[in-house]
Amino acid sequence: MDELLGRAWWMLILRGTVALLFGILALFWPGLTLLLLITLFSAYAIAGGIVAIGAAIRYRATHGGWWVPLLLGICSIGAGTIAVLVPGITALVLVAVIGANAILTGVFDLIAAMRLHRRLRNAWMLVLTGVLSVLFGIFVLIFPGAGALALVWLIGVYALFTGALLFVLGVTARAWHHDGLTGEPHAPLHP
Repeated sequence: MDELLGRAWWMLILRGTVALLFGILALFWPGLTLLLLITLFSAYAIAGGIVAIGAAIRYRATHGGWWVPLLLGICSIGAGTIAVLVPGITALVLVAVIGANAILTGVFDLIAAMRLHRRLRNAWMLVLTGVLSVLFGIFVLIFPGAGALALVWLIGVYALFTGALLFVLGVTARAWHHDGLTGEPHAPLHP
């Protein structure tokens, strides 16, 4: 699994970039209509899912932990597809889909972090991303009646924070993988 993450560093960077773009749009376009929010969420979930599935398929023959990004990708694409196929979806159902997707994504990030904690010094970033995703999903499901603007801002902040963590983790995994290929020791990035 750790080598899979090292080789699939680009997946983390791409997932982080997509989340950052989604978060920026959600925060700096506060007049989003519900339909536009559904469209943005769909694009975010489907793009992240495609990246995760691509990494899983690419490394399935050589890495036993390939199923984690595969399940993450399937869940994300499923959530995005539900939102696309039913654009007249009510706000409450959209909130439930977003919350469930965040919980599942967080659980899969936590599984990956547990498998990597001994090899990747910055695995705490993946743990933090997973915990934030699960907490965000629970919060959204417990308080579905939050105002539309508050929901858009909450989703935007969540996407920005987890996107930044995933991006940094991807850069770290790339450096770790490169160091492993060149035989250089991996220096810790924190004291």
